[in-house]
Amino acid sequence: MTEAAPGTVGTSDTRLIVLRGNSASGKSSIAVGLREKFGRNLAIVAQDNLRRIVLRERDGPGGANIGLIDLTARYALDHGFHVVVEGILYADRYGTMLQDLARAHRGITRCYYLHVPFEETMLRHATKPDAEYLAHVNEHHLRGWYREMDLLPDALETVIDEASALDDTVQQILRESGLDQVLPIDR
Repeated sequence: MTEAAPGTVGTSDTRLIVLRGNSASGKSSIAVGLREKFGRNLAIVAQDNLRRIVLRERDGPGGANIGLIDLTARYALDHGFHVVVEGILYADRYGTMLQDLARAHRGITRCYYLHVPFEETMLRHATKPDAEYLAHVNEHHLRGWYREMDLLPDALETVIDEASALDDTVQQILRESGLDQVLPIDR
C-alpha cells in the first residue's frame, strides 16, 4: 500500500458510508444488511460498540469515543476496507469529525440521515429482541435522546424516511455508494 498524502484517508477505491439517526431508526439493521449483501471487506464502525462497550463512556460533548470512531474508520479505510460508520452521532458533537472524515476520504463517501418520527421510534423500539435493554431503556430515555432532523450542515446527508423498507434502503445505499459494482475481497 502506498503512503497517503497528509490529511487524506483511504484510496480512490474505498467507500465510506455514514448512517445517522435517532434511536431505533434502523441504522444497525441497515449496516448489517449492507454487510450481508456486500460480503467481507466492509467494516462496521458502530458508535454504540465503541462508546458503550469499548470505552463504557456516556455520550457527551468532547467524548473520547469521537476520536476513537474517527481513528477506527480511518484505520480501516487506510487498510483497504470499505467502512460504514453508524450511530446517533449528534450533529453538534460528532459533526466536525464526520465532516473532516468525509472531506479527507479519497474514495466515494455517502452520508445518510434516517428520519423516523418519534411515534414510529417507540413502535420500533418495542420490537428490539434484547429484553434487558427494553426493560432499562424506556420512553423517557427515548424522548431525551430524540432530536428532530438533526442534520449535518451543507446538505451532506441524504434523508431517508420511515417509509423506506429495510431492503430498499440497503439497495439504495449499495447503488449510490457504488458498492453494488465492487467485488468484495475475501480476507
